[in-house]
Amino acid sequence: MADLFGSIALGDLQLPSRIVMAPLTRCRAAEGNVPQDLNVEYYRQRASAGLIISEATQVVPEGQGYPMTPGIHSQAQVAGWRKVTDAVHAAGGRMALQLWHVGRVSHPVFQPGGNLPVAPSAIPPKGQIYGNTWKKVDYVAPRALELSEIPGVIEGYVAAARNAKLAGFDGVEVHGANGYLLDQFLRDGTNKRTDSYGGSVQNRARLLLEVVEAVVGVWGSSRVGVRLSPLNPNNDIADSNPKETFGFAARELARMKLAWVHVLEDIKTPAGEEVTSTIKAACGAPVIANSGYTLETAQAAIRDGRVDAVAFGKLFIANPDLPRRLGAGGPFNEWDMKSFYGGTAKGYTDYPALA
Repeated sequence: MADLFGSIALGDLQLPSRIVMAPLTRCRAAEGNVPQDLNVEYYRQRASAGLIISEATQVVPEGQGYPMTPGIHSQAQVAGWRKVTDAVHAAGGRMALQLWHVGRVSHPVFQPGGNLPVAPSAIPPKGQIYGNTWKKVDYVAPRALELSEIPGVIEGYVAAARNAKLAGFDGVEVHGANGYLLDQFLRDGTNKRTDSYGGSVQNRARLLLEVVEAVVGVWGSSRVGVRLSPLNPNNDIADSNPKETFGFAARELARMKLAWVHVLEDIKTPAGEEVTSTIKAACGAPVIANSGYTLETAQAAIRDGRVDAVAFGKLFIANPDLPRRLGAGGPFNEWDMKSFYGGTAKGYTDYPALA
C-alpha cells in the first residue's frame, strides 16, 4: 500500500517521499527579478522535501504580474537560480522550476514599454492588483493576442525551459493553473476567441498542449510536469464545464507521457474530488494533489490511490523541516500570513526547525 513517506518515481525523478513542496509566490527577488542569497537559504532549508517545485517564475518580461517575482529569461536570473539549485542539491534535494506567464493578471507598470498585458480576449479581471510600489491599482483591459503572436509566446516557454536546464533544475512544471495565461486560454469564461485557439474545448486547450509539447521537446517527457486548477476561481476565472474541459486536456496530455500532473483541487466538495479523479484516470501520469491537506487527509488520499503525492504550501512556509515534522506527527510552527508576500528574512527564513 502506498504511503506518504514512501518513495515514488515521477518520470526520471526518484523521490524519497511523496511530500512535495508546492510552488509558493513570496515576492522576494532582487533587482531585475533575480533570485538572491535570501532565496538560496529559503530553498536550502526545505531541501528535505521529496521534490521542491519553485515559486512561479516568469518566462518572459511580459509574463510578470506582481512585484519582485523571479524570472528565467536573463543571464543574471539564470545565475541566481543556479545558486539556489546548487544549494538544494548540496543538501540532498531535488527541484523543478515552474514556468509562468500571467497573461491578463498584470498591469502596464510591469510590462515592457508600459504596454497592455496580453490575454486570449480583451476581458479584464475584476478587482485590483499590487503595482510595482506595493500600492493596489485597478486591473486594465488586456490586449487580445494576435494569432501571429502565439508562436512567439510558445518560443518564450521554450527559451525559459532551456534556461532552466542551464540553471541546474531537475525538471520543469508548466503553470497551466490559477487563472494565468494558459488557464485563460483553456477556460471558456476568459477565452472568447473565434479563431483556432477559441470556441471548442479542442481549440481552447491548444495553447496549453502546444506549450507543454514544446517544453517536452527541450527536457523530454520524463522531466516535465503540468499544473492544473479545474475549480479554482482565483483571478476571476471560471469554466462552464470543468469536468469536460479538464478531462479533455488530461486525455491529450496523456499522449505526452508526462512525469506528473499537479492538480490544485477543491477537496472540500465532492465536485473537487470528482474532477481530480477524472484527470487522474485520463492523464496517464502520477498525480500530485494540493489544497489544504493535513497529514491525515494526505495519507488517506495516497492510501486510497486517489492521488500519488501531495504538495504542501503554508505548512512548508512555516516548517522548513516539514517531512520530519509530519513523520513525528508534529509539532508544527504557525504561519504568519502578513509576511507571505514581500519583505525580508522575517517570515521567510527565520522559522525554526526541530531541535
